[in-house]
Amino acid sequence: MNATIEPFHRKETLVDDGMLFVRTEGILNTMIKVPILLAGLVIIAIGLPFQASASSTRTLDLTMYSDGSTHISSQIDVDPLSPDFELELFGPSVDNFVTVGEDGFLLSSEINGTKAFIETFGSSSITVDYDIHDLISKEGRVWTFSFNATSDYSVVMPSNSIIVGMSTIPKNMELIEEQTKLELSSGPAEINYILEAPSNPIDTPPIDPNRPGEDYTIPIILGGLIAAGAVGASIIFKRTKTKSSISIQEETTKNVIKKEFADPQEIFDFVPDMREDDKKIVQFISESGGQVFESELRKKFVQPRTTMWRAVKRLERLGVIEITKKDLQNLVILKKDLEEEE
Repeated sequence: MNATIEPFHRKETLVDDGMLFVRTEGILNTMIKVPILLAGLVIIAIGLPFQASASSTRTLDLTMYSDGSTHISSQIDVDPLSPDFELELFGPSVDNFVTVGEDGFLLSSEINGTKAFIETFGSSSITVDYDIHDLISKEGRVWTFSFNATSDYSVVMPSNSIIVGMSTIPKNMELIEEQTKLELSSGPAEINYILEAPSNPIDTPPIDPNRPGEDYTIPIILGGLIAAGAVGASIIFKRTKTKSSISIQEETTKNVIKKEFADPQEIFDFVPDMREDDKKIVQFISESGGQVFESELRKKFVQPRTTMWRAVKRLERLGVIEITKKDLQNLVILKKDLEEEE
């Protein structure tokens, strides 16, 4: 077998002094494209972390109520350089939407469908609170809570609730003031529960006056003597203290005129499904003369600004109070005439 010799053509030129000359065709284009490509990679590398950190949920806490509503409370890190922030809500049925910046001031917001547009005013962290009616449904006695979160979150079950089924295993479970608190991971979750009727106090049987062994003659006589003495004392008092009686009557009339607001029991009958914490607020306002500053409510019930503001707005929506400004503060006043809010 004979070896075949093929000619080899050199593209480089080797001169006599031993220097090697290489072809430079295309090198110029390559030198121009490489810096552009590197600059693009740098921009992408810088932009990705910025976009990821522009908005992230720091905390997400849910509180479920026996009426089927859920309160959402979330702290979110936002871009302080962006004047507006768009928040995706967990449903369209939203009430009592309140947003607070990191400095504690209320932020302006607008809700459109399932989106909330918030003016951040340079805040790097905002706190959002609102009530929603889209997460809980009921079939028969069984209530179903359905939620799909992009971050870990906590859920506080309603009072007197019994969990009968769960689609996921909680990371932690604890009992807080007779309410179950669950720590859940991100992702879809479904909780089935029923509400147990609160136990009624044991009724005390009425006393039977005809029951043998008990004689009511002496108590009746004593009661008659006490009543007669009270009548006599009343007559003497009226004769000797006429001026004082008139003064007391005038003061009582002033108090009646001053108390121009609905009685708490009348309010509770008007709103039979009012929450227990809202009833305590109404009772305190009534005992304070029918009007208090919102700051007094926060101090009395040891509640943060957003929580108390949400409760006050809820009572306003129910039509039992009105909110006015006085000395740059929110004055909460019980209404005299209860009317259904449209």
